[in-house]
Amino acid sequence: MNIALLLSGGVDSSVALRLLLKQGHTVTAFYLKIWLEDELAFLGECPWEEDLRYARAVCEQAGTPLEILSMQKEYFEKVVSYTIDEVKKGRTPNPDIMCNNQVKFGLFIDKIQSQFGPNHFDKVASGHYAQLVQKNSTNYLKRSPDPIKDQTYFLARLSQKQLSKIIFPIGHLHKSEVRALAEKYNLPNKDRKDSQGICFLGKFKYNEFLNHYLGEKKGDLIEFETNKKLGEHNGFWYFTIGQRSGIMLSGGPWFVVKKDMNANIIFISKVYYEPDKSRNVFTITDFNWFDGLAPVAKSFEDGFGVKMRHGERIYCATLEPADDAHTQVHIDGSDQGIAPGQFAVFYHDDMCLGSGVIIDN
Repeated sequence: MNIALLLSGGVDSSVALRLLLKQGHTVTAFYLKIWLEDELAFLGECPWEEDLRYARAVCEQAGTPLEILSMQKEYFEKVVSYTIDEVKKGRTPNPDIMCNNQVKFGLFIDKIQSQFGPNHFDKVASGHYAQLVQKNSTNYLKRSPDPIKDQTYFLARLSQKQLSKIIFPIGHLHKSEVRALAEKYNLPNKDRKDSQGICFLGKFKYNEFLNHYLGEKKGDLIEFETNKKLGEHNGFWYFTIGQRSGIMLSGGPWFVVKKDMNANIIFISKVYYEPDKSRNVFTITDFNWFDGLAPVAKSFEDGFGVKMRHGERIYCATLEPADDAHTQVHIDGSDQGIAPGQFAVFYHDDMCLGSGVIIDN
């Protein structure tokens, strides 16, 4: 096939390139430049030059052409603006999910189809840890065998049209196997550490980004149980439900248990798991079910589970549709970090079924 590969300069996408070439495909690598040089210059230099240098070296070694696409404007409109808007509402955004849905497997595909022709590339590939499975003409995501690296959570907003265009060459591998392949191919970046953080936002301190766009506004830190003021904070947008860092009070650890956006109050507690702070029920809306069907009741016994964030933890879940637009989710535990704006991603055993957005807890 003729494949467009999203190449970041990291080990994962670089190994994906070599695997595609080994399989006999024709590959064009694309580096997406999304660093906002004008809007975020105050934060200092982003190491995109280092990323690009590695990408060029990997492609030169493999004899693969590399295209550089500037998508700063699109990234700001679809990811950065979304992040700012959600935080201003007191919600918890996920820029990674939005980046995959709107940019990497959205506007990027539109752009290369416009530039090269609608049928020039058969597939778009990336270095994500996820697998694709088709069942009854529906495309589903399947979890990577590496539970720590599995990235199906970040891909659960993709549409059937998007899934039909994508392949994940390393999705069936553990990270250790990918590292071993990097050594085997003697990749220029074989010893490079994995990147951390939120898309490009992980390149610097997230609070500095929020401060630039939202500033500071003094508010009260209130103890949840006593309604007693314990201190002050610089704005509710710096906090999310379940957070324990950044509270800066002695006698802790303290957790954020509630936010009052109108009054700019953060409620905190040292005893998060009391019955009055139960975190085992929440409501979702804005569904993206891969099979396109309205949600039906699910129970623990069905092997049905949910993630509220990237990571290994999947809770057994019961799903109770309230109406066409809202569904209540019960989990078999208490999670301190359930917050409006987060994405809930659903699984049946290893199969990812889709997602919804949490609106309350």
